[in-house]
Amino acid sequence: MGAKKIVDESEVLRWFEENRTYDWMIETYEKKYGIETTRGMWATFRRRRGLDRRNVRDDELIPWKVKEEHRYAYPVLMLRAEARRKAGKELTPEDTKRLASWKADLKAEDVVVHYDPEHPDGWFYVPRTEGDAELIHPPATKTGNKAQD
Repeated sequence: MGAKKIVDESEVLRWFEENRTYDWMIETYEKKYGIETTRGMWATFRRRRGLDRRNVRDDELIPWKVKEEHRYAYPVLMLRAEARRKAGKELTPEDTKRLASWKADLKAEDVVVHYDPEHPDGWFYVPRTEGDAELIHPPATKTGNKAQD
């Protein structure tokens, strides 16, 4: 079995309470203790301690199974921010401002988000049509994380 990487569990629990990012934890742990960690290690720690998920899953906002290469595009980052906001999670002031501006732009341009996993870019803005949700053009069939529920 590998060496124990968590030096001070109470410190790490405090970081989770402070909503520190995994990237921040990775960087801080390496600087403070000289220990290299991964996002997966922090996620496992969170799960084993029964702490809340860091991300919010909202199948109404992101009803697609998103390919790895499309997971960090701006439209899906904004949809995730909206999911956090709707779930009552606190957003950073920057994310709050960015999300409000993005939603205002969608409304002003009368467009919604569309996702095509087979296209290299993945994400598009398309003209709003009847049947569209507030922010997205929903697929005929959900393929996301909750599609099998």
